[in-house]
Amino acid sequence: MQFRDLRKQYSVLKQDIDAAMMEVAAASAFIMGRPVKELEAGLAEYVGVKHCISCGNGTDALTLALKVWNIGAGDAVFVPDFTFFSSAEVISLEGATPVFVDVDGDTFNMDASDLERKIARTIEEGRLTPKVIITVDLFGLPANYPAIRKIADAHRLFILEDGAQGFGGMIGNKRACSFGDISTTSFFPAKPLGCYGDGGAVFTGNDEWAALADSYRVHGKGMFKYDNVRIGMNSRLDTLQAAILKIKFKAFREYELRDINKAAALYTKLLAGRVKTPVTPEGYYSSWAQYTICLNSREERDALQACLKEQGIPSMVYYPTPMHGQTAYKALNAPTDCCPTAKRLCDTVLSLPVHPYITEEEIETVCSVILGFVR
Repeated sequence: MQFRDLRKQYSVLKQDIDAAMMEVAAASAFIMGRPVKELEAGLAEYVGVKHCISCGNGTDALTLALKVWNIGAGDAVFVPDFTFFSSAEVISLEGATPVFVDVDGDTFNMDASDLERKIARTIEEGRLTPKVIITVDLFGLPANYPAIRKIADAHRLFILEDGAQGFGGMIGNKRACSFGDISTTSFFPAKPLGCYGDGGAVFTGNDEWAALADSYRVHGKGMFKYDNVRIGMNSRLDTLQAAILKIKFKAFREYELRDINKAAALYTKLLAGRVKTPVTPEGYYSSWAQYTICLNSREERDALQACLKEQGIPSMVYYPTPMHGQTAYKALNAPTDCCPTAKRLCDTVLSLPVHPYITEEEIETVCSVILGFVR
């Protein structure tokens, strides 16, 4: 059994993916070739924003957004305490300071009430200027944008939507990667829409910001690539990856998103009432980057993971350490109790195998082991 079965996906899409790769090789336009622009146009239309600017990876996508807004020393950027390291890392790389916000225990996403408290405390302390809220659509579920947008507007803060795991998710009829003033995603292979290497994208409806992101991703180019008008970076999506993504994006739209939601629904049906299953609020739709249950303690979680492993079932802990507890952020001296829900989740979460090609029998096998363990 595979945690995220990319081999099975490739076997289904092999003919089209192989043809797409051969077409790129024949054209030999390996950097910024035609498939890149075609993919960007398709992604922008799907998400419902004016501009999509592809780049080298999801971390660079976040970096590009912060550069566009000129975020730097003295600025406070609010970020969930329960997330992958890059969500906070990019803040520090630009010289700004991350302020860690607790998360909701049901959705795993940023707690709007704690966000309000952390903004108020930052303003009261007076050392930093609040500038940006980085929301994270964790495990495929969009964050609480109705509440967070009200807070952002009240304090005149930008929202940077980290949709690395959330591409395909929705609130009502509005898609993930359209909720931020700038939004980003990742095409890391295991993401809901993944390529065969690294890749990412920036989304925005703002013409000026889109032009700046396009400049920054190619060494700060001006009218042409040898006219460098600002200090930029080298972060382009390879043509080969764009061609692969075009094929996978078609499958994603036509059936993968539907099928992974069916898989998640079966997990929830079989496990409900026995372990804490993920919560999808009314009106929300997840792309299920992960299906994550919660146990009662670290000891129980670790024992269940060991039990699954004995049966040949892979599982993962996302994430074992909160951001404020990372060695790299010890100098911030964040109180150990600054984000209690995030700390508890780090001790109790366990992600199970899930992907569009998982079978009902495989899900039933996983659940049988879990139910036998917790009885």
